[in-house]
Amino acid sequence: MPENCLLYYITDRRAFPGDERSGRRRLLEKISEAARAGVDYIQLREKDLSTRELESLAREAVSIIRESSQLRTENRERRTALLINSRTDVALAIQADGVHLRSDDISPQEVRAAWTKCGSGKCGAGALARELSPPAAVIGVSCHSPEEVAQAAVNGATFAVLAPIFEKNDVPAAPPVGLPVLQQASRANIPVLALGGITLANAHSCLAAGAAGIAGVRLFQDNDIATVGKAVRG
Repeated sequence: MPENCLLYYITDRRAFPGDERSGRRRLLEKISEAARAGVDYIQLREKDLSTRELESLAREAVSIIRESSQLRTENRERRTALLINSRTDVALAIQADGVHLRSDDISPQEVRAAWTKCGSGKCGAGALARELSPPAAVIGVSCHSPEEVAQAAVNGATFAVLAPIFEKNDVPAAPPVGLPVLQQASRANIPVLALGGITLANAHSCLAAGAAGIAGVRLFQDNDIATVGKAVRG
């Protein structure tokens, strides 16, 4: 499998056993593990949190990613980017690298306009915040068809995530699009990451179909992330 395969960890603290405090602690540990393992993107997808709670968690994640990246012994050239699910305001407030948009969300152009406005000091952010914010937002977009992937490319997204590729036992109402659709979508002028029922056993088939990388929740949270990286990237 290609060494340049992109890895995208999508968080879900509620999937960890225990109470809220335990889930938060385990989540931050996994974020650190992912950064040390050279995962390319981490999406903070904790949609049930209030804005204040999300900002607090995101600030911790940013700090942990920076510290963990410095401790990385392998894949030192890879930089882990933190994306906030759907919340451009939170991403800008905590100096994240970008956002991940739903298929029915605002457009990537609107995100980039807000990023540019904030960078110019017109969003009320302080000088330090503007200095720390990345010059260009990393924008991922959820897609469910080749047409949506093509539109994400036209709209200027950084990458698209096509899902679900395989059937998921816990989401029977979401029919899988399958590898032929993934192959078709991957012809678009944008990196396409495969999501949905991805395992170490079937990841290779997604890359063989043309996917630029692999995204997942359980794939990363239920396994040693360094082992996942080595298995997928070869």
